[in-house]
Amino acid sequence: MKELRLSIYLLLAIIVLSCKGNSIKTAEIKGQRIAIDEKIEANAEIEEFIQPFKQHLNKTLDSTLAYNPRAMVKSDGDLNTAIGNLMADVVMEQAGSVFKSRTGNEIDMVLLNHGGIRSGLNKGNISTRSAYALMPFENEIVVAELSGEKIKEMLTYLERAKTAHPVSGIQIEMDQDYKVTSAKINDEEIDEDKTYFVATSDYLQQGGDNMSFFKNPIELYKVDYKLRNAIIDYFKKVDTLKVDKDNRFIRK
Repeated sequence: MKELRLSIYLLLAIIVLSCKGNSIKTAEIKGQRIAIDEKIEANAEIEEFIQPFKQHLNKTLDSTLAYNPRAMVKSDGDLNTAIGNLMADVVMEQAGSVFKSRTGNEIDMVLLNHGGIRSGLNKGNISTRSAYALMPFENEIVVAELSGEKIKEMLTYLERAKTAHPVSGIQIEMDQDYKVTSAKINDEEIDEDKTYFVATSDYLQQGGDNMSFFKNPIELYKVDYKLRNAIIDYFKKVDTLKVDKDNRFIRK
């Protein structure tokens, strides 16, 4: 045993001594930026392989789901727009039935963000591709149970934002200085002692767009429904879109 230990020590000493004369240098690293543009020729074999999948995908994305009688853009109103109203109403309708079947409760209102509207809707046929352009993100619909006090914080946020954030289920009136003069949910004044079920996106509920009033709700319910999928399902079940600007969020 003693001889074995001595052999191990001797071996380690030889390894250490043999390494002393070696110098370690950092290898030189060179980088080159390669632009991904039309100058790069397509690989014919890969193109042939993906062609059937590409054709199937395009057919699915470009299939007509509904008809839009007039163009909608998110810049066509001060505090509410036709396309923003459409998105909020879609969430109310599509997620509302799922939420009620799971909890027995009704969604009281919806709040989305103006910046989340990523494109307009052209006049004419509306397709799945239209829905992907409108909502390219993987945002999920969630329902936050908020106190009446938190709803008041939400109104203060909207006063500061001065932006057409899409809403449904609530009617808000502001004066010319963007101060709230009236706010009702289900045609009733907001009661700080009540709680309200507010549908939104998981991004906003986590504080996106500085909507901190959504954080730490009384209860948070997942609907397991992507916002984009709700839009697609809505398009599938209607023949013609009938959405306009209204008086749900106005400035007098």
